Amino acid sequence: LGLWRGAALADVLDAPFAGPVAARLDDLRTAAAEDRCDAELRLGRYGEVLADLETAGAERPLSERVAGLRMRALSAAGRQSDALAVYEAVRERLDDELGVLPSAELREIHLALLRGELETPVERAEAAASRLPARLTSFVGRDDELSRLGRQLERGRLVTIVGPGGAGKTRLSLEAATRDRAHPRGRVWYVPLAGVGAPEQLADAVLGALSSTDGRLYDAGQGQQATPVERMAALFGSGDALLLLDNCEHLVEAAAELAAELLDQLPELRILATSREALAITGESLCHLGPLDVPTGSPEPAEAAQSPAVRLFVDRATGVRPDFTLDDSTLDAVVEVCRRLDGMPLALELAAVKLRSMSVEQIERRLDDRFRLLASGSRAALPRQRTLLALVEWSWDLLDEPERILARRLSVFPGGATVPALEAVCADPALPAADIPYVLDALVEKSLVHTADEGAGEPRYRMLETVRAYAARQLAAAESGDAVTRRYAAYFLALAEEHEPRLRTGEQLRAIEVFDAEHDNLVLALRSVADAGDADLAARFAGALFWYWGIRGMSTRLDTYLAEAAGPGGPGGPGGSASVPAGGSVPARGPVPARGSVRAAAGGERAAAAEGESATAREFHPAVLLLRMSQVPVPGRAGGPGATPDQDPLDSPDPWVRASAHLARDFALTEEGDLVTGAGSRLAALRGFEEVGDRWGLVMSLFPIGRDHSLRGEYPQAIATFERTVALSSELGTEDYLYLSKARLARERRRSGDLEGAFRDLHAAHRQARERGQLRLEANILVGLANVHRRAGDLAQSDATLDRLEALSARRPSLSGLARDLVVSTRVENRLAEGDAARARALLPEAAGALFGQGAGAALAWVAELLGSLRTLEGAPEEGARSLGMSQVMRGAFDRGEPEWRELIDRIVATLGEEGFTTAYEEGAAYSREDALRWLEAETLRAAPRT
Repeated sequence: LGLWRGAALADVLDAPFAGPVAARLDDLRTAAAEDRCDAELRLGRYGEVLADLETAGAERPLSERVAGLRMRALSAAGRQSDALAVYEAVRERLDDELGVLPSAELREIHLALLRGELETPVERAEAAASRLPARLTSFVGRDDELSRLGRQLERGRLVTIVGPGGAGKTRLSLEAATRDRAHPRGRVWYVPLAGVGAPEQLADAVLGALSSTDGRLYDAGQGQQATPVERMAALFGSGDALLLLDNCEHLVEAAAELAAELLDQLPELRILATSREALAITGESLCHLGPLDVPTGSPEPAEAAQSPAVRLFVDRATGVRPDFTLDDSTLDAVVEVCRRLDGMPLALELAAVKLRSMSVEQIERRLDDRFRLLASGSRAALPRQRTLLALVEWSWDLLDEPERILARRLSVFPGGATVPALEAVCADPALPAADIPYVLDALVEKSLVHTADEGAGEPRYRMLETVRAYAARQLAAAESGDAVTRRYAAYFLALAEEHEPRLRTGEQLRAIEVFDAEHDNLVLALRSVADAGDADLAARFAGALFWYWGIRGMSTRLDTYLAEAAGPGGPGGPGGSASVPAGGSVPARGPVPARGSVRAAAGGERAAAAEGESATAREFHPAVLLLRMSQVPVPGRAGGPGATPDQDPLDSPDPWVRASAHLARDFALTEEGDLVTGAGSRLAALRGFEEVGDRWGLVMSLFPIGRDHSLRGEYPQAIATFERTVALSSELGTEDYLYLSKARLARERRRSGDLEGAFRDLHAAHRQARERGQLRLEANILVGLANVHRRAGDLAQSDATLDRLEALSARRPSLSGLARDLVVSTRVENRLAEGDAARARALLPEAAGALFGQGAGAALAWVAELLGSLRTLEGAPEEGARSLGMSQVMRGAFDRGEPEWRELIDRIVATLGEEGFTTAYEEGAAYSREDALRWLEAETLRAAPRT
């Protein structure tokens, strides 16, 4: 009942399936409500449910069960006459409206009432007074942990909540204690230890909480003095009891000793402790408490509100500013605050307090100086909980010197570190490498460092960002970081150069796994040598990262760091050389013809990359990375194995170089509308990448092969090809190419007529894109859905999907350009499908302008196909056929796999005849590429057709 939020399926009641389902759910809810009232009556709580029963009686006057419950509740309250009146009322209604008598059960209740035999349960006794601190705020976001802790307290006698400072250990322990079976009987004692300064004061604190009337530990004047534990045992008495020892970390040894003695002497006692490290005694059960979960991806407000971290921040924010809401205007800033504060409850509460004087966007922008920003909390809180700095300092002060040294040096690793990395970077005479694993274990035990299992590899050790920020300040204050930085850069450069050549071999997946895990560390190392002005090391770093960035689609990083590393004469700059990047496995000068269009495509791609385009946005340029590699190399690299500076890469002894050269050659030819000359290269590239085991190369070489099948309408072969790219991309783990493969596969299903399969694939890809925050991929997937809806004949739903994309881009300005181009192009197709030539013509210049800007052959062919459909709709079928012929010029082949274009041809043939269509089509196909491009620009960019 507590989970019910309103009428069942209220938003979709018009759907055919909804009525019976909603009725069933409402019946279940009604039965549950009646069960609850019945249970309350049996517990003697008739006064608490009587009002609910009266309301239910008014809503369901023919319900005999409600009538029986009302009669029992009224009788228990001493209102027998009212109870009899309820019976008479329901009896009359049943007779008048249904012509039936009351049920046997209701008649028995009536008879027992008349005889005075109706049982009146004894009302529950009031719970004993609580010894726990009163709660001043709501409990948010720890439901799972609370349930797990409750089970641990049922099964064990010592449970310790372990976690970093600010995680909410105290609050969770108090909430669990209030729900414990001992609490209603007044058998829970709370002992706050934060203010206890020395181990010898621990017993006094516990005795004080147990309400001792004597502050001394030993009774004077007695022949036999009682020990502190014996006095505690006497005060606990017999029976089940729970002792809550809060904040044990600075007294951990004394607390462990006391807990062991109490548990030994009092078999019915249970202890719940909170600490930043375990008490480490026999029988202890640990409840690890970490940060609250933060949203992933780019959620909508309703999705983000389900995140515990966001729920806590919003709850505390509304306490400071009652008008604060989580909506489109505040969503991004709230999510970023939660992420950057690691989802730590105390930090989030301190941040919410700042809403008294600033907006959430201002808070988010100031988190780089988080210790200064979050410097005011509750004046009633413990001193260490009033500011973020005090919170971390409390933990820091509990460390010994070797632990502080390692913690300081660990702060230089933004991506966490493995033990080998720590031994290589952090060791020196003050901290021998042999000691690091043991010191690291102590930091983990004290909740300053946490581990993340990296599968079969080395475990990775990380700090929360707030702890890392504090440790970095300590590093700057306590020691020069230059030596650590030099060792750091040297270690990660060696790591990158070791694994970089493996990116193009059968060891590719393992190499990518290493680069993924260490990417943040590698980027920081590159930045450190670039900032130090070491151009040689920066160039080596860029070369080692070049191909990884390419595989991962990180074009912005690739361009930026290549330019920074090499300076004005380096890659991408004036006078940049054309030597080989990435470990000498790439040809010095690829087999790419120096043709203008190709160059324009590459230049357009660089512009797109500068804006952060994903691989999906580069759909018409699958081999553009190889093209750029041949033109924007890294200095300081030799040719491929056995290669000479003038050797044709197509003849390289390295199979990867040969495969790459064939792929780039085919790409360059394809962009000029030549699908024939590069056909052999497509197969050679596929064979070469299969030989070396490069999954990225396989995906790239399969795309044009699948395209060929698609253009010929060979749907089974195209679907099989793209199913293989999906499988390879899944293994590769590159989300851009995975979603691109799924989009291609869904498109082929649509083109083949399998609309159900297309919807299934696109909906699955859309969910994954949303979860991972892949906004650009989500945009492309939504367009794919709009296309399938159009093919299904549902233009209204297709337009609604495009409206959804426009709304998404309005909330995410970074999407606006891409979304606008995708939406307007697809709306042209929708208007053509509904026969609205005027609106299609009005949209075409904007759609075509974006596609002309791409400069890709497939994009230009699409323009020709759109124009062909429009001119036919405008009553000029000859020009429509001529435009379709020009699509062959631009792409190299007409798209015979698209059912919409086949249907268009049928309409033109019906008007012109087969011979007339063929003549006009061949006239367009005979144009030169330059003439065809000029004709298409003139026809598409004008506002209205000729009269």
